[in-house]
Amino acid sequence: MTRTRLFAVVALVVLSGCSVPGDTTGFDTDRELGHVGDYAADDTFAFDASDGLTREQLEAVKYRAMARLEVVRGLKFSRDVDLEVRSRAEYRAQRAASAGNASAFRNELWRGAFVVDGETDVSQAFDDLYGDSVQGYYINDRIVIITDDADDIRIDRWTLVHELTHALQDQQFGIARESETIDGLRAENGLLEGEANVVPERYDRRCGDEWQCLPDLQTGTTSGEVLADRPFNVGLFLSIYVPYAGGPPFVADLYERDGWAAVSRAHDQPPASTAQLIHPDRYPESEPVEVAIPDRSSGAWKPIEDGSDDDGTAEPRTETIGEATLFATLWANGAIDRPLTAGGTDLGPYNYTHPATTGWAGDSVRVYRSTSDADRLGHVWRLAWEDPADAQEFADAYRDLLENRGAESVDAASTVGADVYRIPDGEPFAGAYRVSVGGETVEIVGAPSVDDLSAIHAPGGESNATVSGALEPAPASTSQTTAPTTPSAA
Repeated sequence: MTRTRLFAVVALVVLSGCSVPGDTTGFDTDRELGHVGDYAADDTFAFDASDGLTREQLEAVKYRAMARLEVVRGLKFSRDVDLEVRSRAEYRAQRAASAGNASAFRNELWRGAFVVDGETDVSQAFDDLYGDSVQGYYINDRIVIITDDADDIRIDRWTLVHELTHALQDQQFGIARESETIDGLRAENGLLEGEANVVPERYDRRCGDEWQCLPDLQTGTTSGEVLADRPFNVGLFLSIYVPYAGGPPFVADLYERDGWAAVSRAHDQPPASTAQLIHPDRYPESEPVEVAIPDRSSGAWKPIEDGSDDDGTAEPRTETIGEATLFATLWANGAIDRPLTAGGTDLGPYNYTHPATTGWAGDSVRVYRSTSDADRLGHVWRLAWEDPADAQEFADAYRDLLENRGAESVDAASTVGADVYRIPDGEPFAGAYRVSVGGETVEIVGAPSVDDLSAIHAPGGESNATVSGALEPAPASTSQTTAPTTPSAA
């Protein structure tokens, strides 16, 4: 299945109003590397870009940047790329016009992960996040830069080069991906965004002594402490941001192995999980295991299903959250108590590693709906870990999360080997939660009430450690631009 993907740069500022059309006839592939149209990588311009750009100057800046990208990456553009500048107000209006409510599955998924509360529609939460943070995006041979003033065209060098890198990726490798899960998409985007961050960094090294360059308008990174005070959903941001934080170190690790050739090969075999982004030494051998959830619901609850298959049947819909979003969940809810930047690097300022999530091997979520009241939802979340100690480490951190959210322990019948908690009504994540640990597996059940827990997923049955596949030992399109100052969807 081929799908169009939008790639964006996320920060607290984005771009309006001018368009530079590309040449749809394509480029001569026999031309010298670093020469695009009438422009070369070492060209200098007499105009001062800090005073704003005319349409003609913007065109010149675009072609010179494309020529330089060819030199840095060692690959040629095969066709031109349109460049537009659009106001943030226009961008927000465009998103609002296309926005719709999230499905019941999606809302319960993010509520069950303690990222978006039950009073907030997930689609609105994503729109709020992207509306204030996207600086630019690439889609279908077109780059759109967002600015506050449509009459004053100021292009940030990093954003332009980042999005042009996505255009080059699209022309050389394609940017449509196959994953259907949150974790898989974050991982695949990590390769794309990682390369689109490493290339501008290498481009910047030549600015000054070797190349005359546009001014860099980026404002730098934001510490984890400041991030926690931002007026947006921090957990959702951290989930979205992992391709930008974990992708660059991952691509840098590939480059250390075999230069750009290793990066190019990775486009044929992108990372399969955010665990591989966060721990590059696990790529490509250590793939996630498949986690099965047996249906032990009563007649009062039914799993939400995917669309019907060819034979007219439908399977329960599942989702994989992954290590990066697990970390985001625990950190945003105070179960991980350390600065985000502790252990970070210039390439990846936010550190997503922690003992509570590092042993992740796979997970699966299933959402259930009451057969008598469609507004009542619950979920079963099963997580596989590399060993029992890792499973216990995560379970302990998850219990800390529940406590931080006001949960109290509850004595309930038929819960041998499990802990049951209740978050009072009126709280953002009100409901009942059952946590059980069995060997290398943690199972979490969420429900509106304690009595609903067993109706959604009866305890007992086969071992909690029902997984398929095995861990292999780790060895010793569209796109948006997001900056570390704010967030850059599932």
